[in-house]
Amino acid sequence: QVQLVESGGGLVEAGGSLRLSCAASGNILRINVMGWYRQAPGKQRELVATITRSGNINYADFVKGRFTISRDNAKNTVSLQMNSLKPEDTAVYYCNANILVIRLGGVGGPSDYWGQGTQVTVSS
Repeated sequence: QVQLVESGGGLVEAGGSLRLSCAASGNILRINVMGWYRQAPGKQRELVATITRSGNINYADFVKGRFTISRDNAKNTVSLQMNSLKPEDTAVYYCNANILVIRLGGVGGPSDYWGQGTQVTVSS
C-alpha cells in the first residue's frame, strides 16, 4: 500500500516561516503530480500548490510570492516552504500525490493519495 507522511507543522507568529515535508512510501511505480492543500475550520479544502514530475508549478493566488513548493523525485518527497505567514494561513495542510502503484500482475492507478494532515497555526 501507499502511505504519505507529513511533518513540519506547528505554531508560528505572523511573519514567520515554516517548512512542511511529505514523504511517500509503498509499492510506488511513479508519482505524477504532488501538491499541498489546506482546510481551515468551517471551510472547504483548497489547493495551495502543485508540482508535476517535470517541475511545472502552480500556486494559489493567495500564496504567490510567499510559499515555495519543491520535490525530490528520487526520494518521493514534496516540500512546502512557507514564508511571511499570516493568521489566515492557519489550517490543516494535506499532502496529495497522484501515484501509479505496483500490484500483483501489473500496475494500478494512477490514483490520488492523501496524507493525514498537519496543523499550521499562525498567531497575530
